[in-house]
Amino acid sequence: MLSKRTIIGIIVGSAIIGIGGFSLIQHIGTITINENYVVAVGDSTFYTIPAPNHTPQHMEISGDAFDLKLESPSLGLQIPPKDSEKIMESFKNRIDVPLILDWVHLADGETKIKIQNTGNSELTITGVLIRSSDPIWFTYDLMVIISGIIIIGFSMGFTLRKPKGF
Repeated sequence: MLSKRTIIGIIVGSAIIGIGGFSLIQHIGTITINENYVVAVGDSTFYTIPAPNHTPQHMEISGDAFDLKLESPSLGLQIPPKDSEKIMESFKNRIDVPLILDWVHLADGETKIKIQNTGNSELTITGVLIRSSDPIWFTYDLMVIISGIIIIGFSMGFTLRKPKGF
């Protein structure tokens, strides 16, 4: 017969294992991020987007004036054509008509974006970015699952009979 503490431990441990397993499944593959960010006058922001091959990306930038620097793992950027992997451009009067960036990762790697607000108004950045999952999440999820197993193991100790002399 199981004691109350054992039953509670099994229920709690099973719930923790379930949460860890669900999170582990969620962190497999790519993650979609819906970006909506405002950059103040004179400030800058950086994006590093690690993504697998053939991953489409979309970003819209609107504001008075800004500088944009892009680095891609390969020539997969579909913006003003250049012959290098690094693209640096200055844009002005993009309040009513935002700059639309659509690109596809043609190789596994990171796209790096630096946006500097050089105008007199706030800069609005919106977009849908698809990135690879960070490997550290796999470790976190495994630690949660192991914690659930340990809780079940300790709770099972409450049902054991103690031998004489203890």
